[in-house]
Amino acid sequence: MQTPTNRFKQALAQGPAQIGLWLGLADAYSAEILAGTGYDWLLVDGEHAPNDLRSMLHQLQAIASAASALPPHARAPQPIVRVPVGDTALIKQVLDLGVQTLLVPMVDTPAQAQQLVRATRYPPEGVRGMGSALARSSRWQAYSEYVHEANAQICLLVQAETVEALAHLDAIAATPGVDGVFIGPADLSASMGHPGNPGHPDVQAAIHDGIARILRAGKAPGILATTESQARQWLAAGALFVAVGVDTQLLAGAAQDLLARYRTAADAAAPARPAGY
Repeated sequence: MQTPTNRFKQALAQGPAQIGLWLGLADAYSAEILAGTGYDWLLVDGEHAPNDLRSMLHQLQAIASAASALPPHARAPQPIVRVPVGDTALIKQVLDLGVQTLLVPMVDTPAQAQQLVRATRYPPEGVRGMGSALARSSRWQAYSEYVHEANAQICLLVQAETVEALAHLDAIAATPGVDGVFIGPADLSASMGHPGNPGHPDVQAAIHDGIARILRAGKAPGILATTESQARQWLAAGALFVAVGVDTQLLAGAAQDLLARYRTAADAAAPARPAGY
């Protein structure tokens, strides 16, 4: 059996733009439901959602189960996992779960990016521990050539979300082994002195410039946008992987909208939801 080809990595190199959904509910049942809806990718969030290694594993299994039940030629979503921090030991564990595409937050320098590349590769290209015999990633050695094939299928996405990261963006994006750079609007706006206001003109200009610089480096820009106007703006600017929603927000928004149909005008006032991410 051959190590699976990372179709998300292929798509970033070939186009078109990949449309994704953020999973923050930390639940395998909801992940399985959403895996059948046609998104190109689903991100299991380990930074701001209450996920640990076991809940990540359960969601990966649920996504795979849903994909196997899709009709022939249907679009099966590719799972991405965001780790809470770029720690080499944690990255090893997540990759051993079978993750091929990894998103790492708060990467501010090319030195950090280089360290992350090494953390995701087996020697001699990197320092990933040789424990595949115990791991789901190799199907417990059913992929007999896994340790020889795995490096080529890893897709590393790093997050640029501070003023420092933008200052080093060209070098970060140019790092061999980095496949894409994800711009984090919320943290970037805070770093630029506009917390809670990613729509500030200075932040928006910085994102536009960042996307252009990532493309010039030959890498894929990515972003999360929670309104259609934002998502279409970044797709038009050249972003190649865009999350267009978050499951927690979709659930809360749909529940509030449904309830509002049955309330009087006086009762229907609900807390205002932010206009976007």
